[in-house]
Amino acid sequence: MDLFQSMTVFAKVAEFGSFAGAARALDMSNPSVTRHVADLETHLQARLFNRSTRRLSLTETGVTYLERCRQVLHDVDEAALVASTSTQNPTGTLRVSAPVSFAVNYLGRFLLEYSQRFPKVSLDIALSDRMVDLVEDGYDLVIRIGRIKDSSLIARKIATARVVACAAQSYIDQHGEPQTPQDLAAHVCLNYSYLMTRDVWQFVHQGTPQSIRIKSAMQSNSGGLLREAAIAGMGIIMQPTFIVGDALREGKLRVVLPGYEAKKLDIYAIYPSRDHLSSKVRTFVDHLIERFGAAPEWDRDI
Repeated sequence: MDLFQSMTVFAKVAEFGSFAGAARALDMSNPSVTRHVADLETHLQARLFNRSTRRLSLTETGVTYLERCRQVLHDVDEAALVASTSTQNPTGTLRVSAPVSFAVNYLGRFLLEYSQRFPKVSLDIALSDRMVDLVEDGYDLVIRIGRIKDSSLIARKIATARVVACAAQSYIDQHGEPQTPQDLAAHVCLNYSYLMTRDVWQFVHQGTPQSIRIKSAMQSNSGGLLREAAIAGMGIIMQPTFIVGDALREGKLRVVLPGYEAKKLDIYAIYPSRDHLSSKVRTFVDHLIERFGAAPEWDRDI
């Protein structure tokens, strides 16, 4: 039994929902496709498909096995690509997950520059602030901000972003300006719902850390929305400079509590392993560091 071939046939049958469709796609006979699936089920001692005269569907075991199959087949393809493609000539599709606000504000020009330099790489960029599962969701690379929980993954630091508390002048004119973090208890605060510390904002003043519990008038999982609400005068936000940098430079927002520093955020490129690292991932990460690492543009003139 050729296990790899049988896994390939099984994945193709699942993709097309029929043995005949898989046979056409693989240029094989129907009996050969049927035999591969039957041999695989015998090898696993498990039924992978429910069969009827009208319908073919995966069993619960089949669904689970298909997920793993696709990852194995993907890894085999990647290994072949690494072996045959030099670092200077990456090819194939690169699937990347990135945070929404960071990507919208800063990745556009970078992606153009990368595509112009490596035109044989097709980019598939998904934006999400949730903690995606890099392996299970099939990403080659994930860009994430802040603490990395999974120590089994490889994380390369791209850059750092400052975090600042800020508000519009219209809000300050109406409500006054806080002089210390403790004053925030009397102010309207807009909170980021994915913040690890929830409703606690953390500062450092003259080397002494301070943790202040705020009452949020609104919370959102979108840093961009919080920025726009703050610009409209709704309240005080504490956000990284890659979200509020332009608004601060343009005078739409101003920093409050300037003598109190918030913890900086590290921005990482995360991938499963250094072993057999594809050239498309390596070049993408190298260019992220080259583009943003030395002097991040989001901190300029703030």
